[in-house]
Amino acid sequence: MKKERKSLAPGTLLAPIPPAMVTVGDFENANVLTVAWTGILATQPPKTYVSVRPSRHSYGMLVEGGEFVINLPPVSLAREVDFVGIYTGKKVDKFEKCHLTKKKSEKVAPPTIAECPIALECRVSEVIPMGSHDVFFADILSVSCSEEILDSDGKMHFERADLLAYAHGEYYSLGERVGRFGFSTDNPAKKAASKDEGKKPFYENAPKGKSARKKPTSKNKGAPHGRRKRGDDK
Repeated sequence: MKKERKSLAPGTLLAPIPPAMVTVGDFENANVLTVAWTGILATQPPKTYVSVRPSRHSYGMLVEGGEFVINLPPVSLAREVDFVGIYTGKKVDKFEKCHLTKKKSEKVAPPTIAECPIALECRVSEVIPMGSHDVFFADILSVSCSEEILDSDGKMHFERADLLAYAHGEYYSLGERVGRFGFSTDNPAKKAASKDEGKKPFYENAPKGKSARKKPTSKNKGAPHGRRKRGDDK
């Protein structure tokens, strides 16, 4: 039976996304805010972004300092993530209130959060107004993680981090791993790395060689930013 689809109004329904705990300022005068509008822009050089409303207390600190740290929280910090996204740093020390531990960063002034298993230290390269939010494009200068999520060879295991996810006003834990990049191809080396080894690829003629890259046109450029409905970028 064919399933019917329903058209919805344009909105920010991309999910799941990381409810990152972003630190700004310096070690002594730091603030932490929750930012779900974040992601990766490029691999080399590694670039990321955060989108913040100009009305927020952290916005001025971000503009003045030009640096921030994206701290990825575990499920156990869900309540703290929600709290720092609701209350403003003008009225409360969110580190003290949430019992979060500051740790000196390697490359930037804002501290990392010791309770978060992964941290990306970033320096702003460009700021672009984008409707309800301003987008801070940044270079990733350093990455640190808890030793507990590394194996003896130094390989990171994200399942050990138990990272928190966010989707349209709700917090979630991530489910089990279902495969690795490349497991759908007929490459024996990549298939062996997947727990789904032995299953027939879902398509027989996997594309070979480099894919053609098309220049963007006016028809496929990104749509304008949607308006956010929760105060989680304090």
